[in-house]
Amino acid sequence: PLASLNAVGSVTANTDLLASEVSVITTQEDESRQAKADAIDDYFASKGPPLSGYGMKFVEEAEENDIDWRLLPAIAMIETTGGKFACKSAKAPNNNFGWHSCKSGFSSVEASIEYISKTLGGNNDNVLHYHSEMTTEQILKKYNPDSIIPGYSKQVMKIMDSIEVFRKDNTA
Repeated sequence: PLASLNAVGSVTANTDLLASEVSVITTQEDESRQAKADAIDDYFASKGPPLSGYGMKFVEEAEENDIDWRLLPAIAMIETTGGKFACKSAKAPNNNFGWHSCKSGFSSVEASIEYISKTLGGNNDNVLHYHSEMTTEQILKKYNPDSIIPGYSKQVMKIMDSIEVFRKDNTA
């Protein structure tokens, strides 16, 4: 049965073509990621809050935790006007999201983005009431229920839409 293998001949892949296709895909992903980061930074720059410049961190953490890339920046705008009115307590440094009702803080802004993205994405084993199957609206209603602040989720989603306007390309 193995004698017929010689009839097949050699099979080779065009590695140059494969490398080129992978490069194109990677470049498109990088461009999309950069466009999202720029949209966040441009949105914040238009409003003047301190979180301008963290766009790429927001995008990277959103991708890693499978949440909408606009979610955390929009929450930050609602909760602290993008860090202008961040939690003031000494116990809550670098808390630009009103996280834990300003009762806890983070070692850096980057650490806060990482932790909250991980939590909202359902990837924090210490916070079990968020899970990976939740929609953005479900996450928002858990983060700050509309029963406590009527229309909270709609307000955040409206800002998410505003951030989208700043994106310079139409890739997802």
